[in-house]
Order: sequence, then structure tokens, then C-alpha cells
Amino acid sequence: HPDGGADAAFTAYAGEEHARQESPLSFRIGGNPVRRKVDAGARVRAGQALAELDPGDSQLQASAAQAEMSRLGGDLERYRKLLAQKLVSQSAFDAQQAAYRSARAQYQLMRNQAGYTQLRAPRDGVIAARQAEAGQVVAAGQTVFVLAADGGREVAIALPESRIRSFRVGQPVLVELWNAPGVRQPGQIREIAPEADAIARTYAARIALQDDAAQQVELGQSARVYIRDVDAQAAALGVPLSAIQRGADGN
Repeated sequence: HPDGGADAAFTAYAGEEHARQESPLSFRIGGNPVRRKVDAGARVRAGQALAELDPGDSQLQASAAQAEMSRLGGDLERYRKLLAQKLVSQSAFDAQQAAYRSARAQYQLMRNQAGYTQLRAPRDGVIAARQAEAGQVVAAGQTVFVLAADGGREVAIALPESRIRSFRVGQPVLVELWNAPGVRQPGQIREIAPEADAIARTYAARIALQDDAAQQVELGQSARVYIRDVDAQAAALGVPLSAIQRGADGN
């Protein structure tokens, strides 16, 4: 485990506090947001409404689908009576029944989509970012908010490509938080990206903090991560050959 030895034995990396789970939130259907109920930095609870699409189009589509289902339902009852009187064939009745079932499924789909006009928080957390404005048309699946879920905080850093073989998942580090200068908290490398950034040529990494340290930080807060320099550690353990002598036992 690293200790608070000389800084010459460590390399410092600038980092930023992030949630362990950061989820992009989006509507399941496209539309025009007419109401935004939270902003970046707001604390939210699971199930809380965050934004709302204009329900007009969805309600119209649901009403039209309901009317079509009702019409085909009436036709189906007439065909049922005609079939009993042997005035229509079984195949004609089956086709009418299939049309009604299709219309019923379409109505259920439209009714569900009308409920999709509400965007709700899937879990407790903090809104880390807002990426859409009221009045801006959004597509289905387009990110509207980024939710930083409760339950864990980490420091994001970038590791140099030239030294990536010097780092490993689980490697112990020291973390100095922005709001506690001079105090280095123990942590470890939890994750290293499998590929380097195409432009910066660095590997994104996440540093896990202990629970007590994680509670002291806010999202986006700066931190500095100290990782023991393997080369410096090897040099510290080396001695000149002239300093080596045989002991009394010959070793």
C-alpha cells in the first residue's frame, strides 16, 4: 500500500470527481419538451418527473387507434352473428378477428406512448448535466439529462499511453481532494479503458475512493491522484555493486 513518502517516488495526475454510475436519460418517443422540472445540480428521487413532452400528438394517435378498435370490434360482433347463421365463412370471420386484434394491439401501443411523454428518474441521484431545452424538438433516445446515481464516487484521470503497462486494475494509489489539501486518502485503480483516446493518446481510468472519503466530495470537484512511480521505486531499491560484501557465513 502506498505511503506518504517523498513525492519523487510518485507521479501526480489531475482528476475530477464523478459518480460511479452515470446514466443518460432520454424519452422513449420523440416530441417537443414543454416543461422542464429540474436543472443541472438538482437532487432527485426515483420516479420523480424530470421533464414532459407535449402530449397532444400522442393523445390524438391514441384516440384514433381507440376509435378504429371500436369500429372493428363492432364489425367483429356482426361477423360472429353471421357466422352462427352460416351467412359468412369461417375464414372471413377469422380475418375480421385478426383485424380487430391488430387494432387492439395498436391502441395499447399508442396508449403506452402517451404515457412515455413523462421522463422520470430511474433512481436517486443528482442531475449532472442537462442537454436539451424546453421547446427544442428531441428524438426518441436523445439524451436530455445525465443522472449521477447515489452510491459511489470516483476520480476520473487520464493515463499516458507511453506508460500504460505500468498500471493495473487494483493498484493502490493516493488521492488528494480539492477540499482537503495535504491530506492523501487511500484509493485504487478500479478501471482502465481498453483503448486509448484517438486524439489525446491517453487511457481513461477510474479511481475508487473509500466510502468515508467519497462522502467528502462533490461531483465535478478537482482531485489529484498520486501513483507510485515504478522506475523511481526500482531506483530506490538499487545499491552500487561496490557496496555489496560477503558476510561471515560466505553469503
